Amino acid sequence: MSNLVSAIIVAAGSSTRMGTGDSKQFIPLLGKPAIEYTLRAFQDSKTVSEIIVVCREQDSLRIRELADKIGITKLSQLVKGGESRAQSVQNGISAVSAEAKYLAIHDGARPLISSEEINRVLERAFETGAATLGTPVTDTIKVVNDDNLIVSTPVRSTLRAVQTPQVFDREMYEFALDKAGDELDSFTDDCSLIENLGVEIEVVEGSAENIKLTTPIDIIIAEAILNRRKQEQQ
Repeated sequence: MSNLVSAIIVAAGSSTRMGTGDSKQFIPLLGKPAIEYTLRAFQDSKTVSEIIVVCREQDSLRIRELADKIGITKLSQLVKGGESRAQSVQNGISAVSAEAKYLAIHDGARPLISSEEINRVLERAFETGAATLGTPVTDTIKVVNDDNLIVSTPVRSTLRAVQTPQVFDREMYEFALDKAGDELDSFTDDCSLIENLGVEIEVVEGSAENIKLTTPIDIIIAEAILNRRKQEQQ
C-alpha cells in the first residue's frame, strides 16, 4: 500500500486569547490571512496527498474561496469543528480518503510551518508509525503544587516543546481513538492519545519559527519572521 497522506488542519478554535472578534485563521500577516500560509505549506509538500480543513461553520465559505483563489488543489473537504479540539480532529478523520494510510494533524494557527519540515516528519513517521515535530526547551521548567510552590525541576535536556504536524499511522490512530472512549477530551494533544497505547513516538527536531498564534505578541513575531524570509528570497 502506498503511503497516502491526509493532512488534517484543525482551524476551528476560538480567538479568545487573541482578543479579536474574527477567527484567528484570518488574522492578516503581511496582508495575507494566516491560514493562507498554512495551506500553501501543505500544498507544496509533495508527500501530502489531500488536505482536510476542520473549521467553524461560519468560516467554511471564506476558506473555500481563499483556497480556490490561491490554487490549493489538494483541499478535498471542509469539515465542521467539534466541541473540543479532540472532537474536531475526530471529525476531520471521518472525512479522509479511504485509501489514506497516514494522518498528518496540524494546528491551523501555526502558519509558519514549512513544506520541508512537513516532509521531514512524514518521512520519520513512515519508518516508525508515529512522529512529531518538536524543539528543545531553552527555559528552565519548574513543577509547582496547588499552592504555586516549586516541588521539582525537570532536567532540561530531556524536555521538548512539541509542535505540529503530528503524524501517525491511520489504523494506529483510529485504534487510539477507540481506546480513549469517553475520556477523549482529556488528552491534550494527539501524541498523548498514542502514548496511551504505550507506543513510542519519535520527536523530529523542528524550527523555533513554527510558532502558534495565541496572543497579540505572536502576530508581531510572525510578521518579523515572514519579513526576514521575504528578504532572504530577494
